[in-house]
Amino acid sequence: MSARPRYMISVAAELAGMHPQTLRAYEAKGLVNPGRTPGGTRLYSDEDVRRLQLIQQLTTKLGLNLAGVEHVLRLEDELRRVRARMEQLESQLRTEIHETHRQYRREVVLYRPQPPARNP
Repeated sequence: MSARPRYMISVAAELAGMHPQTLRAYEAKGLVNPGRTPGGTRLYSDEDVRRLQLIQQLTTKLGLNLAGVEHVLRLEDELRRVRARMEQLESQLRTEIHETHRQYRREVVLYRPQPPARNP
């Protein structure tokens, strides 16, 4: 999914199955934050459209009001941030583990016992 704004409000509304006025209302409530052209035209990204589709499902299929939708979206945003942070930490940990193993390989010297000395 792309975060790059690309759809005008009429296209985004059609993709999300909503009226353009509904998108404006959701923007006013802070549920979606479309990009803007220098002239002020709203442009929606694929992520915005996905979010609008989720709002549509939450309100129509689950019967949530907008306060409930706001709560769900806030939790989803937090979950996304936590997952991103977890992936970052996991990557750092893997790098550190790899570096530690590499150092062990450099420092490990095989021990080979010397044969007993022969008496002349």
